[in-house]
Amino acid sequence: MRSAARLSRPLLPVTAAVSLALVGCGTETAGGGAGRSGADRSELAARARAAQVALENVYVTKVPGYEVAKQSVGVLGSDGFSATYVKQDTGAQIRLGVDRGSMDAAGCPKTPLGVGNGGTGRAVECVKDGKSWYRTSGTQHEYATETDGRLVRVNAETGTVDRATLRKAADAAHAASDAELDAVLPPRQGDGGQPVQRGDLPPVGDGAPRNDGEG
Repeated sequence: MRSAARLSRPLLPVTAAVSLALVGCGTETAGGGAGRSGADRSELAARARAAQVALENVYVTKVPGYEVAKQSVGVLGSDGFSATYVKQDTGAQIRLGVDRGSMDAAGCPKTPLGVGNGGTGRAVECVKDGKSWYRTSGTQHEYATETDGRLVRVNAETGTVDRATLRKAADAAHAASDAELDAVLPPRQGDGGQPVQRGDLPPVGDGAPRNDGEG
């Protein structure tokens, strides 16, 4: 693995396109890879384009007790991918972000920690852990792994997700299969799916807007 944080483009905050890609409300989740049988590849590619995400940037992970919150799925930066995994009994969240880029010892502490935000505003500490970088800043920690020209990051609050669990999420992250793409990608408007609308993450989450007219 190369060691330098040479991002081909900055990891930008989640854009307005993400709002269009958010689906459902409450704690509605997408199955962990259990898409319908025989998903059509061209349909999957069209759904990815509608969400402004490059199909090859869609990654998923698997952590016992956590499921993808459908409304969290969206674009990261130009054509990267982001999604939030929620533990249903506690509301703990693990954020997954994938974008083209790389990271090394020099660039690791200079790259803001976090998926789809501007970082914590505090110094970032980096420790090499196998093929990944374990990064901490303020109350957040993160694993960043370079693979196939992409930087795959899993991020969480230290108070709700321990390092061992975060490491499992990082180790399990992989390019989505067709069935997993079918399960996680938002439907396109006019393709028989429900109209795309902005939803809310669980009340113990990050306080995203709700559809009930409050907040």
